[in-house]
Amino acid sequence: MTDVLSRDPRTGRSRERVATESTPQEVDRAVRAAAAAGAALRDPVRRADLLRTAAALLEKGGEEIVATADAESALGRVRLTGELARTCYQLRAFADVVETGAYLDVIIDHADPSAAPAPRPDLRRYKVPLGVVAVFAASNFPLAFSVPGGDTASALAAGCPVVVKAHPDHPATSALCGRILRAAAAEVGLPEDVVAVVYGFDAGPELVRHPLTAAVGFTGSVRGGRALFDIASSRPRPIPFHGELGSLNPVVVTERAAETRAEEVGAGLAASYTLGMGQFCVKPGLVLLPEGAAGDAVAEAVVSAAVPSGPLLDPRMREAFLTGVRARAGLPGVSEPLAAGEAGDDDTPLAVRPGVLSVGASRLADGGPYEQLLEECFGPVTVLVRYGSTAERDALLSALPGNLTATVQLGVDERDDAAAELVAGLGEIAGRVVVDGWPTGVTVAPAMQHGGPYPAATTGSTSVGSTAIERWLRPVCFQNVPDSLLPPELREANPLRLPRLVDGVPTT
Repeated sequence: MTDVLSRDPRTGRSRERVATESTPQEVDRAVRAAAAAGAALRDPVRRADLLRTAAALLEKGGEEIVATADAESALGRVRLTGELARTCYQLRAFADVVETGAYLDVIIDHADPSAAPAPRPDLRRYKVPLGVVAVFAASNFPLAFSVPGGDTASALAAGCPVVVKAHPDHPATSALCGRILRAAAAEVGLPEDVVAVVYGFDAGPELVRHPLTAAVGFTGSVRGGRALFDIASSRPRPIPFHGELGSLNPVVVTERAAETRAEEVGAGLAASYTLGMGQFCVKPGLVLLPEGAAGDAVAEAVVSAAVPSGPLLDPRMREAFLTGVRARAGLPGVSEPLAAGEAGDDDTPLAVRPGVLSVGASRLADGGPYEQLLEECFGPVTVLVRYGSTAERDALLSALPGNLTATVQLGVDERDDAAAELVAGLGEIAGRVVVDGWPTGVTVAPAMQHGGPYPAATTGSTSVGSTAIERWLRPVCFQNVPDSLLPPELREANPLRLPRLVDGVPTT
């Protein structure tokens, strides 16, 4: 059996042995146990209690959780303390979603013999949980997008048991949080197996292939996500694969913004693309900047900002970052105003220096090797694409792949029809459009959309916000079923006091 080791990215050394990689038999047992525990999650009161108890226990163990996560990720205690708070907020927010019951989308159409064009039977529709959800933890968020994160919280809220494939960059944090979630289940009288954690590369495909796995939530690379997506689609019974893969998160700086806000825009960009050492899924990786003196001033502000070096999450990511930057910087016509590369600090072997690349927009029209500039390079680097006209800018925007976010920096007085058209156009290529701000930082709120056209995501859903629960549900309609045989959610007296649409009228 292969050991699962926790490693310190600051030193590159092993910290401890956490577990052994899960065998196919162990994955099978975890999924089957989760499926057997699923019936216990049917009680919405118990589910809400589970989510709130999990949040309370995570907070109680916060000091150990943050210390462990920092030792495995080098993301810093301040950042991780905030991430833990966000994680607990998500859990409680989904408990509130469960209690309101609106996520069930209950619709009742009473029988109407006189309905046109044909008599209507009694129809009652609501949503039910899919079953066991496989969650793939993300490397860059050891809490909020990992074992206790949003995929897990939303799946449990929907009534789906969860089996999490731990990320190899933070196995000790995953094991610790897994134990806490299982303890929370036991505390509220649920089987611990409503949550399980498995380890190892091979456990991922086994989890997706398992006949009792009903859906998948994934956050990671395009290559890894697409491989698992293809497995999910090629099963004898294909299942939903809700994957967040890769995103450039383009930024458009208008001519007027460069003229009136150069220093502000440049400093904001520098802070955004280096936040978390560029290891955010919404890092701005491509910036459309006008040619000329105004654009030069923005570029100078980006390059002159203080951007310290720091470690990436693991050696593989570091090597991919350095290789990717070198390949892009080596293209004809690409300059490197701020050279990214090795930090040169023996005490921090995984450290890198942030960098900035610059290229003319006309080069990207050539395609070929320049297409790699339109692919995400995970880490602290961004590409300034200098455009000579709005036509050239818009042509490049129309050629971009799908994104999680798209941002526009406008002039202080730029609120005309052209600006409105630009903002609307960005909505065609991204799931979230930001004006005069930066995409790093994803607010947990009902209206949030964290997803986008492929390859940003494999479906049109969101992994953040209350509507993330919709991924783990499917609708069922009951026709002419006697009231005593209906599920409580659909009975005429509405015993659960759910919001419902009855004969087209909202009611509770």
